[in-house]
Amino acid sequence: MPAIGPLPPPFPDVHRIAVLRGGGLGDLLFAVPAIQSLQAAYPGAEILLLGTRMHAELFACRPSPIDRVIPLPPAKGVHEPPGRDFDDAEQQAFFDLVGPVDLGVQVHGGGRWSNPFLRRLGPRWTVGARTPDAGELDRWVPFRYYQNETARALEVAGLAGAPVVAFEPSLSLVPEDLTAAENALAGLGKPLAVVHPGASDPRRRWPPEEFAEVVVTLVGEGVSVAVIGTVEERQLVDKVVSLARGRLGGPGAGAVRALTELTLSALCGVLGSANVFVGNDSGPRHLARALGTPAVGVYWMGNVINAGPLGRSRDRVLIAWRSTCPVCGVDVTREDLPRCPHDVSFVADVRVADVLAETRDLLAVGGSAASAFSSGG
Repeated sequence: MPAIGPLPPPFPDVHRIAVLRGGGLGDLLFAVPAIQSLQAAYPGAEILLLGTRMHAELFACRPSPIDRVIPLPPAKGVHEPPGRDFDDAEQQAFFDLVGPVDLGVQVHGGGRWSNPFLRRLGPRWTVGARTPDAGELDRWVPFRYYQNETARALEVAGLAGAPVVAFEPSLSLVPEDLTAAENALAGLGKPLAVVHPGASDPRRRWPPEEFAEVVVTLVGEGVSVAVIGTVEERQLVDKVVSLARGRLGGPGAGAVRALTELTLSALCGVLGSANVFVGNDSGPRHLARALGTPAVGVYWMGNVINAGPLGRSRDRVLIAWRSTCPVCGVDVTREDLPRCPHDVSFVADVRVADVLAETRDLLAVGGSAASAFSSGG
């Protein structure tokens, strides 16, 4: 049976499985194939995701291998929401809520903080990754930073005796998503490109001027464009839209729209309605692909290892081969050096012409996840 790494026998009498995976959208999606593998290996077992409120919102009304999402309390190295303090009583209430579990699965980093957190559940068995300074689990794999995150999670699931059933994440588009997206997309024609100029790490952001040039060219070729982002990314989104509209003028400006106040369901609907996604290595890129939308992604070379897609039919990857900070020259590939303080783009060297070529190629395929959904395909 297919596996990444060792594949020992499954644990006996497993009825409840807790999977620890906090973080953002991309972090969660990297873990989905591993959770699917656990579901297949332990049919009938209840699978709990110890995640975030955003994770709970995503899975609230769509089929998935997860039976229940239990939002994490603030905990050092596991879940650190801004403006919330760590509280022992709140953490204990969380563990009481989760209750007894048979198998604890840690797919939340190297384990320095996440392994002892998982062990507080008192599971009969534990699997996960660990750095040399992290606490041991019953079965574990060594954590090495430069490993594809989906493959890492699958290797951990393999330790629980779960063969691989999927190599990349997938999510179902549901009618509520498309309904939520209707107003946001009203008046935009087809084909539709969704552009996301943001990323949680500023170093992963392609310059807004480059995104604007892509938008202008696509609109000139008859493509409508929705530029998306979080509320925190509004200034960046507005800059791309303003630059593009300033160059387009007239009717062309109406084919470009800024969308920064979407619910998570509406975001799924917008991404699923697109013929192509263009953006940085970010949560929306991973979500677009999980929903079935072709994507063009701008990546720093190190992130291609950790977060890059496996295929190239509907995934196109433009790589910036930069190994040093453009400001101070420090080698940014070395794990033993502290992060330099400069938040400049590491991906600015990617060429507009290359992004456009890959985008046009995917647009030529035609269709969207929403059209396939509507037709039952």
